[in-house]
Amino acid sequence: MASNTIVTSGFQLVKQLQEWSKNNMRQESLFCTVDVADLYTMAPQTEGVLSLKKMLDYLRLKQVGGLKIETIIRLSRFVMQNNYFPYDGQFYHQVRGGAMGSPLTLTIANCYMIFYERPIIKQINNSGGLYFRYTDDIFLATNWPPRHLLKQIDRWNHFDENIKLSENMGSIADFPDLHIENRAAQLYTTIYQKPSYEPYYLPFNSIHPLHMKKNVVFTMLFRAIRYCSTFQHYLDEREKLRMALLLNKYPNKFTDEQFNNLLSKLNIIQPLTCNNYANYRQKVIDFPIKEKISVDYGKTIFVHFTYCSSMRTFPIKFHALWNKYFGESPINEVLPILGIRNAKNLQRQLIYTR
Repeated sequence: MASNTIVTSGFQLVKQLQEWSKNNMRQESLFCTVDVADLYTMAPQTEGVLSLKKMLDYLRLKQVGGLKIETIIRLSRFVMQNNYFPYDGQFYHQVRGGAMGSPLTLTIANCYMIFYERPIIKQINNSGGLYFRYTDDIFLATNWPPRHLLKQIDRWNHFDENIKLSENMGSIADFPDLHIENRAAQLYTTIYQKPSYEPYYLPFNSIHPLHMKKNVVFTMLFRAIRYCSTFQHYLDEREKLRMALLLNKYPNKFTDEQFNNLLSKLNIIQPLTCNNYANYRQKVIDFPIKEKISVDYGKTIFVHFTYCSSMRTFPIKFHALWNKYFGESPINEVLPILGIRNAKNLQRQLIYTR
């Protein structure tokens, strides 16, 4: 129902904005971010559970995970209406909204918003605009005059007394980790970092497998290429990343190796320049995303071990022994997946309990 208007990353918004800007971007085009105030604690409990029931009925589901819909609704109602919390030596019963951080609260808030926003989405789409939502944050791209947009947001604020919208509009917007600009009818994007951002990543000298540290570098540079619409923006973000990695003890040689590894995997065979960046970036954006492979738990065994520096070669040895002793056995139909647990040390304990 809402899969076309809900985004879970800035990259999804980049792709949608690119398509929209080709035919719709004008010099007076507006970007507007709208915040839904206190969504989790303002959504009413009874109506929230009813919106969940309405969503399940719309999807025509009879069971979810072996549970009947009636059971899910009764359990959801019980959880929503039985949230308690201590404050200043007293216990309080939450009578409005749900507990912050609860997966159920997030699900019910999403369902509630989906039915609230349907007429807004229809209105925006009919006018040739864009509407996307990330949980309780809404992004709009439109060619409406500012006064008309403000008038419409005020009208939407009267759709539901539990939903209060506050807007921020202009030729520049930040949503959620993407910085967006309209410069003379041209779309510019780069990475947005909140004022509270601090360059803390997994330290290179921490006791974690090397592939995790490689993934930090790989993923951050991959995001920079996807988000940065100009070569200069890309260079700036790459150097920011390099400095942040240095602060986290990553050797320059290691960082450069991962940078080159990413470019190689993306089939970027030439050094990036201001002349070829746009073409290569578009190929990266169009690069097919691998679908998540579902796990067959009936034919999968998970093995966890505590990782330390002396266990670096354990996964290779484990799979070698597995193939040696079970290669010709029927048990070989079972796929072993190794997972790690971090070693319990004083530093980890202090971080966890502070």
